[in-house]
Amino acid sequence: MSKAIVFAYHNVGVRCLSVLLAQGVEVLRVITHKDNPAETIWFDSVAELAARHDIPVIAPEDPNDPALVAELASLQPDFLFSFYYRLMLKAPLLALPKHGAYNMHGSLLPRYRGRVPVNWAIIHGERQTGATLHQMVEKPDAGGIVAQQAVPILPDDTAFEVFNKVTLAAEMALDGVIPDLLAGRAVARAQDLAAGSYFGGRRAEDGRIDWTQAATAVHNLIRAVAPPYPGAFSDTAQGRLKVLRSLHPSGEIGPHGGRPTLFLRNGHLYAECGDGRLLRLLAVELAGSPLGTFSADNQINAIFGTPTLSLS
Repeated sequence: MSKAIVFAYHNVGVRCLSVLLAQGVEVLRVITHKDNPAETIWFDSVAELAARHDIPVIAPEDPNDPALVAELASLQPDFLFSFYYRLMLKAPLLALPKHGAYNMHGSLLPRYRGRVPVNWAIIHGERQTGATLHQMVEKPDAGGIVAQQAVPILPDDTAFEVFNKVTLAAEMALDGVIPDLLAGRAVARAQDLAAGSYFGGRRAEDGRIDWTQAATAVHNLIRAVAPPYPGAFSDTAQGRLKVLRSLHPSGEIGPHGGRPTLFLRNGHLYAECGDGRLLRLLAVELAGSPLGTFSADNQINAIFGTPTLSLS
């Protein structure tokens, strides 16, 4: 039986750890994170899954601490796996397993290496993404690819919906390659890093909407940071406007000559963006209060005090 040390967190961590257990891998130790009380925890717990299977779990501040590396070395693992673990693993850790260290990344490498790949793919209007299992080297997300699984990104998919698809893609990719990996038959394909891209992390402030952009670009940002992520927003004279969901633009031209404007028509809320095209807003909050559905155009006066709200 092959033995593994697993660094894991989030839903991808839960599903990929489940695959290893289903495939008969002996998981010697699970290293995870303590949940951050300042973060919305909308995902499943790797620690709880490991506890159900009586696997020892630790959540160190520094996984590269020499004492911890020595402790893990004493376990003599065949493999090391990282499934959405958030900290970098350095060379001494990567050198521990006899048969290699592997990471599951949430994109089709070499594209979207780095942080939050699902969100970045949506922001850039991609129509597909996926999951990639690759060899771990010191350079992030740069090792040889051993398995990939693609999934579609539909025009109105939010990051949450795409992340759920990527979680399944990760499970499928790992489940398909594990027999060959354990038997030493898996073949790694080198990445052409020049053909890919690398992106850093994102902050809540990065969700600020630039309404002078094209309607499609605004829509992509809205869905890329929709709940459970912090959400897209802009500041107006009536308070902060948060847009939680929108509908992919049809290409219809608005009535305000490309001046960014929020207005109501036939009971629906629209934003005219910088390219003059309309974006229908499906879920909106203003100054912390949800805006509901409307039955008459003049109701917008009760909210904004004017038939329109300037977004510039």
